[in-house]
Amino acid sequence: MALKGACIFGQSGGPTSVINASAYGVFSEALKNSNITQVLGAAHGIKGVLNDQLFDMSKEDPRELELLKNTPSSALGSCRYKLKDPSVDDTDYKRILEIFKKYNVRYFFYNGGNDSMDTCNKVSKYLLSQGYECNVIGVPKTIDNDLFGTDHCPGFGSAAKYIATTCAEIYRDATVYDTGAITVIEAMGRNAGWLTAAASLAEVSGCGPDLIYLPELPFDLEAFLAKVKAVYEEKGNCVVVISEGIKDKDGVFIAEYANKDAKADAFGHKQMGGSAAYLANAVKEATGAKVRAIEYSLMQRCAAHCASKTDVDEAVLMGAEAVRAATSGITDKMVAIKRADSEGYKAEIQLLDLTVVANTEKKFPLEWITEDGTGIKKEFFDYALPLIAGENPYAWEQGLPRFANLKKVLAEPLAE
Repeated sequence: MALKGACIFGQSGGPTSVINASAYGVFSEALKNSNITQVLGAAHGIKGVLNDQLFDMSKEDPRELELLKNTPSSALGSCRYKLKDPSVDDTDYKRILEIFKKYNVRYFFYNGGNDSMDTCNKVSKYLLSQGYECNVIGVPKTIDNDLFGTDHCPGFGSAAKYIATTCAEIYRDATVYDTGAITVIEAMGRNAGWLTAAASLAEVSGCGPDLIYLPELPFDLEAFLAKVKAVYEEKGNCVVVISEGIKDKDGVFIAEYANKDAKADAFGHKQMGGSAAYLANAVKEATGAKVRAIEYSLMQRCAAHCASKTDVDEAVLMGAEAVRAATSGITDKMVAIKRADSEGYKAEIQLLDLTVVANTEKKFPLEWITEDGTGIKKEFFDYALPLIAGENPYAWEQGLPRFANLKKVLAEPLAE
């Protein structure tokens, strides 16, 4: 028999341009499910649960909920909060259970990447150990595309589309003058090069970068400078795309060369950024050319105006499928995408154990990198082009984006 009670949905980690599309999938499906008595949204992820800051999503205007599909970033607010192992400190877990009992929460959906799936898994295991019935399902998101087990992740397709599009536009701009220039572009990706590789898709427009460097291979500064100089001397211009996470043969991030005082977050991750600027200065000294550093930074994860229709549609689907799975009695899983073995592109939904997914990274395949380590092979194009396909219908008002404006009414427990 299906559980009957409230559900909580929370968002965690770095935002994407389609994370709210997954929220819409969860909310729209949960609000019409007879087994779910109350649909709650947690402010700033798991911290909203701990702080008893939960929004009653039934109080929202349906039109505003619909607009979540066009709204970037985390509409409910995000966090980077690491739950300790309950065997070390179970304070947070006791509080979570207290809140779940207060609202009779029987379904918990958590939307995030590797670290968020770890949170999801810990909550699920603790509730089980306490004999509290609650079905827990992880809803994936990450522009980094590094979640294990899923063919790709909601958020990646739109970020890849933005990166490829902007790279093509930058290429046009950077090569317009009779005086040559060298442009160093930095894309996100701490340990996996999926986003940086997406810049190669600009080749479809005839504007692909000359050199690409991913974190999967050790970065050699002298070899890099020699390559850039050779391309510049041959073509008169050079466009390079690097990952923020490139590191030398000793495992030191180039970003740390630029920012030795960077502090780590709760999960031990140091803030990236600054690699392009550092390398641009090195290139300037080595070549004397006009050099420009461009860091995509937050823009690559919040460019909803450039979202892929495939990405938006799949994000909504995965949110809805999470609710369907939980209310059918499934728990301790993450919804994932499996590429169907069929003519053309087709995605199928599968369920993966949270224990397997949590804290496991999916790296960019080395066999998709050219032998000299500075380019991307056709196999990636076959993989990625379907994911950036289609233009998402977008809401505009007076020439500007119309995003969802949620009322965020604080919830009250339902009367017994």
